[in-house]
Amino acid sequence: MKLASFNINGIKARIEALTLWLAEAAPDVVVLQEIKSVDENFPREPFEALGYRVETHGQKAFNGVAILSKLPLSDIRRGLPGDESDEQARWIEAVVDAGRPIRVCGLYLPNGNPAPGPKYDYKLAWMARMETRVRDLLASEEAFVCLGDYNVIPQAVDAAKPEAWVTDALYLPQSREALRRIENLGLTEAIRTRLPGPGVYTFWDFQAGAWERNNGIRIDHVMLSPQAADRLEDAGIDKAERGKDKPSDHVPVWVRMAA
Repeated sequence: MKLASFNINGIKARIEALTLWLAEAAPDVVVLQEIKSVDENFPREPFEALGYRVETHGQKAFNGVAILSKLPLSDIRRGLPGDESDEQARWIEAVVDAGRPIRVCGLYLPNGNPAPGPKYDYKLAWMARMETRVRDLLASEEAFVCLGDYNVIPQAVDAAKPEAWVTDALYLPQSREALRRIENLGLTEAIRTRLPGPGVYTFWDFQAGAWERNNGIRIDHVMLSPQAADRLEDAGIDKAERGKDKPSDHVPVWVRMAA
């Protein structure tokens, strides 16, 4: 079973690139971020034609997450618990019912810039809510995966030029500490497990020739519960997607799990 995450940076702008990647990479389940579409306007047909069931949690012009699945889904939930007033579409989860069930949590963690400020406060509060949700899922002892755009650079090795990010919300100590608290609850970070060392990036800005200079950062992560980590077979990054026509600034990350 192959699970993937892709910040598509606008579903309507990248629909051709996304359908081509889906046909080539053939993930069983993929979570999307930044679909930038309300639910009723999401272009479902091209993905349904490829055999995917489509579940969205959309928002006009901003944010928005989705799950595309070739496998049966149940217990679909939209929105991160803990703040009834939060209207930003950044979290979707469902149980994938195939072989041994596994819960997939797709997330688009807030950017947080400019920091300090209200947007950074929201980022840290959102991460605290995610920590609570992860604690609850761990208590259930079910297999689960939290994957998506975390908007956090975990360590200096995860940026080509870490010195350029020291005042950015993605790399501030509080952001990295909040991510470590979540991971240290007992999760396994799949990409680093399979791809240790420098030069492993998932995002290259559209500005200043970042792609051409390989000035990237790693902010798209896959976190596995202990029960899911036991089923991990492989993990990777589809870096070549960034060099194709009309790409997103992110590339897909994926894990292959025993069914």
